[in-house]
Amino acid sequence: MEMTDYLRSVAALVLVLGMILGVLWLLRRFGVPGMVPPRTSVRRLALVETIALDSRRRLVLVRRDGREHLLLLGTSGDLLVEGNIETAQDDLGGVENKP
Repeated sequence: MEMTDYLRSVAALVLVLGMILGVLWLLRRFGVPGMVPPRTSVRRLALVETIALDSRRRLVLVRRDGREHLLLLGTSGDLLVEGNIETAQDDLGGVENKP
């Protein structure tokens, strides 16, 4: 094979990979029902705080739609400690202001 054949093969590979990435970007941008959900500007899920209890267990506070859920994550399984905790809009993250 000559050098032009190698260059033609590499160019074809780059073109195919570019087309695949372009299609994936379009799917992600516009969203196809049942495949990739479109990105929304409002995030509904947030990790508020996490703390390691020991090397195997961790407490995680997750906020979803204005409500918080306290989860205990471990190697033996996961447990909902407390759910549907209402949060105040002016919540300071558990820090109190004392004069």
